[in-house]
Amino acid sequence: MRKFENYELIISFSVIKFNDKVQLAYSKIKLEQILKANNMKRILITGASGFIGSFMVEQAISKGYEVYAGIRETSNKQYLKDKRIKFIELNFADTDDLKKTFSNLKKQNILFNYIIHNAGITKANKRQDYFTINYQYTKNIIEALIFTNLIPDKFVYMSSLAAHGPVQKGEKIMKLSDKPSPVTSYGKSKLQAENLITSKSNFPYIIIRPIGVYGPREKDFYIYFKLIKNHFQPLIGFNKTRVSFIYVKDLVKIIFTALESDIKNKTYFVSDGIVSNSLTFGNIIKKNLNRKTIKIRIPICLLKITAFFLEPIYGLFGKIPTANFEKINELKSSWICDIKPLENDFNFKADYNLKQGIYETTKWYKKENWL
Repeated sequence: MRKFENYELIISFSVIKFNDKVQLAYSKIKLEQILKANNMKRILITGASGFIGSFMVEQAISKGYEVYAGIRETSNKQYLKDKRIKFIELNFADTDDLKKTFSNLKKQNILFNYIIHNAGITKANKRQDYFTINYQYTKNIIEALIFTNLIPDKFVYMSSLAAHGPVQKGEKIMKLSDKPSPVTSYGKSKLQAENLITSKSNFPYIIIRPIGVYGPREKDFYIYFKLIKNHFQPLIGFNKTRVSFIYVKDLVKIIFTALESDIKNKTYFVSDGIVSNSLTFGNIIKKNLNRKTIKIRIPICLLKITAFFLEPIYGLFGKIPTANFEKINELKSSWICDIKPLENDFNFKADYNLKQGIYETTKWYKKENWL
């Protein structure tokens, strides 16, 4: 069957005879919709039930993709209610099981044009868990795709700015040309996964390294919203560390722009391009919540003393305390990245600044009775 692209074909004739007269009945039938159904791009999104993943699914549906959501058996589907979503349970821990899953999909002629690998963890009780889930599970799915010859047109890996590490001493901004120096096990696990992907030949990829992502459904920054609602505004250290942010909708927008482009085998930092700090972030939140706050400065030295005592105790149980040296190194650092490659390749410009993003986020939290 011949394929047509970017054309709208119209059947506009039907001959009917009435009383020896020929009457043309025009019925404009848009075959574009039929052709679209036949040539619909198919996408698999792992980690689809999470904060960012659920927005990816919504964006893919709105763009007309046939969407497969990669989830676990225990995944919460509260943001995946659209009946057009197709679900696949993926056991990332078992390469053989993944191979079997993809082989069965192949037998059904279900081939993915694109895959966004968004599954992973940002918090763990054990440091090894970061490497197991963020690195080994990524390795498993890639091996399964190669084994079954189901390599997509493009594989988007959702990494993190943590894979690069913070702005180095004496520098004002981090660049892709800099040597990565992650300060957390999370960042190191993400970098290890990146290195695995870039080492593969004939494997088309895009690696996305976003800065801190906020927005509706997000639960980490949400804690800060709650504290400010209760009139507390904690600040780490006495120096204003410089940071940037990215609103979830802006992140998802650029992911799909990169996905649908001809560009492959490149890595990108993603932020809104605005240099800010945690004080400004908190002040915008309290304005939206109409709250006065007590600013509490927590000295870095106090956090280090706390970590010094807590880490050995938690270590006896194979766990990591919230106040740990890796987290402290992350909190005391500046996180400003160069997004010129993103602007040059995709003409990227964030639709949301902090005021707009926090306003929309606060509105959602209130609507859902989170605040």
